[in-house]
Amino acid sequence: MSINLISPVIIVKNSEQTIKACLESLKDFNEVILYVNNSTDKTEAIAKTFSNVSIIHGAFSGFGQTKNKAASYATNTWVLSLDSDEVLSQEIINNIKNLKLETDTIYSILRTNYYKSTQIKHCWGNDILVRLYNKEQTSFVNQNVHEYIIEDNMNKKAIDGLVKHYPYSTISDFISKLDYYSTLFANEHVGKKKSSPSKAFFNGLFSFTKTYVFKQGFRDGYAGLIIAFSHMATNFYKYIKLYEMNKELKK
Repeated sequence: MSINLISPVIIVKNSEQTIKACLESLKDFNEVILYVNNSTDKTEAIAKTFSNVSIIHGAFSGFGQTKNKAASYATNTWVLSLDSDEVLSQEIINNIKNLKLETDTIYSILRTNYYKSTQIKHCWGNDILVRLYNKEQTSFVNQNVHEYIIEDNMNKKAIDGLVKHYPYSTISDFISKLDYYSTLFANEHVGKKKSSPSKAFFNGLFSFTKTYVFKQGFRDGYAGLIIAFSHMATNFYKYIKLYEMNKELKK
């Protein structure tokens, strides 16, 4: 079966709320690589209860570079890159088992997104993401954020079935992640990209309007308001942090 040729690879830090469901959905794989970065909660203890999970400790140096580093520990050449808050459906597992892997092909999944246990249909919608690839043929682009698998000269096929994504379980998750991701963005673009207070303000305003009005995020109820506001704050802080870093760089 194809599933025996594939190693799911996950980078993780403090994901005790979601890691159990994630790993349970991967129980049919012989090898799961969990790359742990300074986790201080029960994530690692939970992972140790799964016999097919190999735990690797390492530093985080941006999502693209770290995912490539984590993939290097897989004994299989085929890597299924997942996030610690994603859960595979039985349908997609069955289809992976019957997949005829082709070296020059990368494979995409369909991901649905949730806040707590509620599916978000408008603010986020569904994602089509390339996640299964041969690490001897391609890899993630070396970016701190918005990383993606390089598709040059590769064929692309979709795997039927769903992957459920649970990125936020509390409002505090939004606050901590917007601070984290906005800092990553600013660090990546300092000295390379211009910014200003007005750019930060209008980027934030546009982000809220796009999410809540144009995408009809209001139809997602109060969760839609939380998400739209979080998008606004993330974009504001991305560019205001970049503005401050550029000023410090000039000094």
